[in-house]
Amino acid sequence: QVQVVESGGGLVQAGGSLRLSCVASRRTFSSYGMGWFRQAPGQVREFVAAIRWSGNRMYYSPSVKGRFTISRTTAENLVYLQMNSLKPDDTAVYYCAASSLAALGKPLWDAGPYESWGQGTQVTVSS
Repeated sequence: QVQVVESGGGLVQAGGSLRLSCVASRRTFSSYGMGWFRQAPGQVREFVAAIRWSGNRMYYSPSVKGRFTISRTTAENLVYLQMNSLKPDDTAVYYCAASSLAALGKPLWDAGPYESWGQGTQVTVSS
């Protein structure tokens, strides 16, 4: 099992920015992709953004496209989620997830391909 750890959450005013970080800790882990999901109180967990290692392809939910940017380092299993123009509706626990090559070809905007999940980091946007 790969350990996934998120950081960078916090409280911000509407219109502000935050950057979340996530690392998948096992050095021998061969990643297919990593993604971010979020869950607001009383809501189901929803896809936010993902990045596929091969070709550096990125995927975004329509609700965050143009405001959020996912990126990765090339040397490590480390991804970032830069969140700009934050809205109160973005308030949620944000989860990072990692997918190995065993899930190659599966859609990274679904939760299914992800084998390892972090504990989540709270993002609160005040109005």
